[in-house]
Amino acid sequence: MRIAVQRAGTIRRAADCKSAIPQTSSLRYEEFCLAPVPRYSIGQSRRASDHFDRDARFYNRELLTRLPMDRNYLGIEIGGTKLQLVMGTGSGGILRRWRYSVARQEGGAGIRRQIEATLPGIVAGSTIRGVGVGFGGPVDWRTGQICCSHQIEGWADFGLAAWLRSLAQAPVQIDNDANVGALGEALCGAGKGLSPVFYVTLGSGVGGGLVVDGQIYHGAVPGESEIGHVRLDRAGTTVESRCSGWAVDAKIRTLIDRKPDCLVGRLAGSVRGGEAKQLGKALANGDELAREILAETAEDMAFAFSHVVHLSHPVIIVIGGGLSLVGEPLRAAVAEAMKRFTMEAFAPGPTIALAALGEDSVPVGALMLAHQRLAT
Repeated sequence: MRIAVQRAGTIRRAADCKSAIPQTSSLRYEEFCLAPVPRYSIGQSRRASDHFDRDARFYNRELLTRLPMDRNYLGIEIGGTKLQLVMGTGSGGILRRWRYSVARQEGGAGIRRQIEATLPGIVAGSTIRGVGVGFGGPVDWRTGQICCSHQIEGWADFGLAAWLRSLAQAPVQIDNDANVGALGEALCGAGKGLSPVFYVTLGSGVGGGLVVDGQIYHGAVPGESEIGHVRLDRAGTTVESRCSGWAVDAKIRTLIDRKPDCLVGRLAGSVRGGEAKQLGKALANGDELAREILAETAEDMAFAFSHVVHLSHPVIIVIGGGLSLVGEPLRAAVAEAMKRFTMEAFAPGPTIALAALGEDSVPVGALMLAHQRLAT
């Protein structure tokens, strides 16, 4: 049996996958390597078209049931706009995924209903070795209790680990989603082989995570590396209020109100929400107003990153999340602006890179988290 995998150029290197297969397994590495993990060199441009096909199903039931029991892990990403569940391996290989949009008005209860409706089918189809979760908000990673979500109501003081254990009948490890994304990128993505690695996710909010020697850095409970809440001035302006996807949406809406015939406005149309998705197209077409938004956002990000550099001096800063799909123009603008904000002794400063795992940074990190903590 040989399983057809993704199109050329989107799977992980054969050598990476081959090392993940137990010596006693009868599976060939071509069958085992099903993770939709695009690979990019550090600083390389990444286009939306380079992304894996979100509608594809990287799944084969015979393969999944033949995997050794200690390779069956469940990774979950709970964010402000999306919920992802993936079945995969402790080395970060994704075998199957379930992806849902989050209805904010239904709150945390709505997300839990989605998980409750999905998990029974997963548990019935295979034995779960462990569960890793990246949650969008401060958590007590030791107990698996949620502190709160800054985007979705209904999560405050919820015992997520205990609840999931009862559903999955397996050990559950919880951490902040940016921490988990940082782990994925540090072990399998743009930061592989490097330390320290700092990761920032630019999505509905802005989060950060630091990985040192392959381990998530933890401060005092309930969180650390919260770069989204770093102040950009004494008035209280935060990085999140300036650089999140929602913040860029708002900048574009303001621009459209002022100049309705601008290119980015025409691309966005009458739909409100998600306007930042059109920024890359507008930049590719040379739109001057789009360049202004990019420069302003990149400067704010670079100023925030300078604090990370001066406090922890990572070897690499990885930019992930939905806004990172703007690609090379964003990466290059941040890298250029960083030069003005970094002390001379630290020049040239850390490498600025786009997330190599794309939107899989958190799911892959969740699989690695489940495996890593189960092994300790």
